[in-house]
Amino acid sequence: QVQLVESGGGLVQAGGSLRLSCAASGRTSNSDVMGWFRQAPGKEREFVAAITWGAGRTYSADSVKGRFTISRDNAKNTVYLQMNSLKPEDTAVYYCAAGVSKVYGSSRSRDFGSWGQGTQVTVSS
Repeated sequence: QVQLVESGGGLVQAGGSLRLSCAASGRTSNSDVMGWFRQAPGKEREFVAAITWGAGRTYSADSVKGRFTISRDNAKNTVYLQMNSLKPEDTAVYYCAAGVSKVYGSSRSRDFGSWGQGTQVTVSS
C-alpha cells in the first residue's frame, strides 16, 4: 500500500502563498489518482484537487480554481499543491490521498483508499 507524507503547511497572511508537497512511497496501481482534501474544524472533509500520475490530468473544486494548482513530479514520486491568493477560509488541515484510476473525477473522500497524516494550513486575516 502506498504511504503518503505531506509537508509544507504553515501560517501565512491572507493573499499569501504556500506550496504543499505529498511524497508517495510504495506506489501501486491503487494510487493512480492523487488528491488533496482539506478539513476545517467542525466541518466535513472537502475535496480540493486531484491529478493522475500518468497523463497529469487534473480537476479541482470551484472554490479553489484560479488560485490553487496541483502538479506532480513522477521522478520524485511527489505531488504538489501550489496555493496562491490564500484566504482565511482556506484554513484547514490538508490531506493527501491516493485512489485507483476509476476514481478519477470523484470528489468523494470515501473513494480514495490511502491517506497521509495531514498538514495544517492557517491563513490569518
